Amino acid sequence: MAQGDYQDFVVVVTGASTGLGRAIAVETAARGARALVINYAHNRTDAEETARLCQAHGAEVVLVQGDVAKDADCRAIAQAAEPFGRIDALFNNAGTTKFANHADMEAVSGQDFLDLYAVNVVGAFQMIRAARSLLEAAPQPGAVVNTASIAGVTGIGSSVPYAASKGALNTMTLSLARALAPKIRVNAICPGFIDTPWFGKGMPETAVERIRANAAAGTPLKAASKPEDIAAAAVFLASPGSRHVTGETLLVDAGSHLGFAPLVAR
Repeated sequence: MAQGDYQDFVVVVTGASTGLGRAIAVETAARGARALVINYAHNRTDAEETARLCQAHGAEVVLVQGDVAKDADCRAIAQAAEPFGRIDALFNNAGTTKFANHADMEAVSGQDFLDLYAVNVVGAFQMIRAARSLLEAAPQPGAVVNTASIAGVTGIGSSVPYAASKGALNTMTLSLARALAPKIRVNAICPGFIDTPWFGKGMPETAVERIRANAAAGTPLKAASKPEDIAAAAVFLASPGSRHVTGETLLVDAGSHLGFAPLVAR
């Protein structure tokens, strides 16, 4: 951790009540952010815990409930940062999925595609649009970090609509990195497996442990990534240390994109 590299930053994190969003928010607060706008969709209790963890590092926190699929909500989230005069870093972390076998084309509908795109792609676009003037008001180029996925690079993941939406988010990252330069930098992280309560929701603990072990075994680094592992990479992309980085999609997956398999399995 580069202590202090977020000194006095104003940060906005969508989908920050738990998991990766919470880890990103807390990491920026630990690095010196003076103000955070924490967005959550439903669970205020979890969002308040994120706020408490950030406040423990001295950051001022504003909680904003909103669905990024709705443009009015995106504008309300960005507006919450207006009293601070700028946004130094916007983390578009809110996302959703549907679980379906890729080979079962009847398991998903056109509406599923639209629902996932509304949050994962359109939501990120709307947040950047709503925050644009405040990002441009930052003393250094304002930084946007989109949470995409290794699914958008390799076509794997929880469902075809999910992988397609994350691929679209990666492409949009490139488009907006060009369009919004030089005042705004736009990058994306592409996590692989993340060990959060979200992935094991509704599953018995034995099944969760098996998935966790398989995820670690299938990576060169033998690691099942936790939110904090991914958050560090996301926070780097909005830090001064990446000031010459834009239009980048950073794979943060313990090497799973390499198609690694243990030698004993070959």
